Amino acid sequence: MLAGMSESSPLDPEDRKIVTLARSTRARNAVPEGAAVRDETGRTYVAGTVALDSLRLTALQTAVAMAVASGATSLEAAAVVTESGAPADADLAAVRDLGGPGTPILLAAPDGELQSTTRV
Repeated sequence: MLAGMSESSPLDPEDRKIVTLARSTRARNAVPEGAAVRDETGRTYVAGTVALDSLRLTALQTAVAMAVASGATSLEAAAVVTESGAPADADLAAVRDLGGPGTPILLAAPDGELQSTTRV
């Protein structure tokens, strides 16, 4: 288990899983953010920040795009691991577009500590 995510964490196991996946992707790829989303069937999609000269996407935008490209029609939850204090407006919009109103976005610090939960 990664530091910062303890058994006493208020997250249910499925939400803890997407935070852990987002955190691992951020660390493994040495990117500013890692994200994961869970679709309506329980499948997860994980991504990091995309920063090319011709294309810039947040990690959460990339994870949502991967879900859409794989046939997802809705989201149950999303997680982003970042040093930022709040989800970016673009992240809120992407999750709302696919997940609909009320979809939770879990915001975690790089150590895995849950900072906030925002419902879009």
